[in-house]
Amino acid sequence: MTRITDITLRRVLDSRGNTTVEADVSTTSGGFGRAAAPSGASTGEHEAIELDAAEAIERAEEKAIPDLESEVDAENQRAVDAALREADGTTNFSEIGANSAVAISMAAAKAGADSIGIPLYHHLGGTFRGNTTPTPLGNVIGGGAHAAEATNIQEFLSVPVGAPSVEEAVLANARVHAHIKELLQAEGIPTNKGDEGAWAPPIDDAKAFDIVDDATTTVADELGFEIGFGLDMAASELHENGEYVYDDDVKSTAEQIDYVEEMVHEYGLKYVEDPLDENAFGEWAELTDRVREETLICGDDLFVTNTSRLQEGIEKGSANSILIKPNQIGTLTDAIDAIERGAENDIESVISHRSGETEDTTIAHVAVGTDAPFIKTGTVGGERTAKLNELLRIEGQA
Repeated sequence: MTRITDITLRRVLDSRGNTTVEADVSTTSGGFGRAAAPSGASTGEHEAIELDAAEAIERAEEKAIPDLESEVDAENQRAVDAALREADGTTNFSEIGANSAVAISMAAAKAGADSIGIPLYHHLGGTFRGNTTPTPLGNVIGGGAHAAEATNIQEFLSVPVGAPSVEEAVLANARVHAHIKELLQAEGIPTNKGDEGAWAPPIDDAKAFDIVDDATTTVADELGFEIGFGLDMAASELHENGEYVYDDDVKSTAEQIDYVEEMVHEYGLKYVEDPLDENAFGEWAELTDRVREETLICGDDLFVTNTSRLQEGIEKGSANSILIKPNQIGTLTDAIDAIERGAENDIESVISHRSGETEDTTIAHVAVGTDAPFIKTGTVGGERTAKLNELLRIEGQA
């Protein structure tokens, strides 16, 4: 057995300049892993609890690390994560903080892989093949909780579904991002940026639809393969008193469903995330029934990487895709359990970054190791391109 010998936690900065938790894990066989927890701005009410970084570190050092540094096998990720859960003693990591838990979980996975001498994506793959590289979704125009005075819809995403490789998909998203700047500047529209590096211009949703449609179509013609686009609507952020409140419009639930369906048809959307409130399982099912053959309806706030909530969605037919964010649930084991539960029920998994990110690249390995068809990483910015560049390296190893 390869034991964990040392865990060191520290505060580091995320991409928004806020402190987060970074973990170093060492093993008896010389394995080493380092990972840092991301943090979201648009968060679901059912997510695991993130504590202040200093408090999370203090509590993890007191409650979790002594047990992990004793008899836990570093090469057994399920054992590591089970020890984290037992040490916390709650269902949502409110004792040691999901930020300390996920940092330790990811660093331990890297240390375990290093101990065995295999890539992290193979270590995490389990029953999956672990040899498929995902298509990156690139955030190119953003608003909502990620940028003030911009669109109501939180993210407009480039989706290069026709790209023959990760390399060409990454370059396509970067080109769409650049072309949108050209289109905005041509009309004298300010090119502000949001948390994830997407353009955050002072335009309404309708204008954003037209600009992204223009940009993806133009770049697709230039590159010779299909580039669609998608949305993260973050509808729970718009939901007030049973209605969806936009700048100049208020929609009932029925009108919101009709609106999303109309946009799917009009723009051929490839992906729609969080189109309805995070607790409206039945309404999600109605929308999914209407468009499931045309697009992915993806649950982020609806599922929060939680197998129990996912199971409810499966039983009600609420979506055909789940967003996977390890820090939402606290451990890699829990995240992979959600991926596996989805795969057993024809639910596609999309692995995702957070708006407050670090240079950590674990999610690139999770996406490859679990054969996820898509990964959300952003398009530009060092903390975003870190994941994209890691995908390029992995593709080069295949």
